[in-house]
Amino acid sequence: MDLKLRTCFLAVDDHDKAIAFYRDVLGMEIRNDVGFEGMRWVTVGSPRQPDVEIVLEPPGADPDASPADKEALSRLLAKGMLRGVIFSTPDCDALYARVRESGADVLQEPMDQPYGVRDCAFRDPAGNLLRCMERAA
Repeated sequence: MDLKLRTCFLAVDDHDKAIAFYRDVLGMEIRNDVGFEGMRWVTVGSPRQPDVEIVLEPPGADPDASPADKEALSRLLAKGMLRGVIFSTPDCDALYARVRESGADVLQEPMDQPYGVRDCAFRDPAGNLLRCMERAA
């Protein structure tokens, strides 16, 4: 079977802040910005991976989500309790410095892990967990 990741979704509560972070701090390109029925979806991706995208969507964007579910998701997002994404980078320390300088919420400075990577962790403006790892030489 030939299976590859194409798209993943992250909930964000402020698309403009998210765009500034993913574009200006992480260096991603904006591929799409769509509004529909009072909601907004922004697609970002690395220029080095044109076939992989992250869709930044409102919490509870599922049309079948009840108002109570949407509120619960918004509360979980505000607490940083929703899952995130792991990126790879050839220079974890340089990426960390750039993220730290942006004022993002840093959770872990770069460190060598016993399983063969150097990684760091931080949150995007919405509170999503983002980890960046560099494979050991």
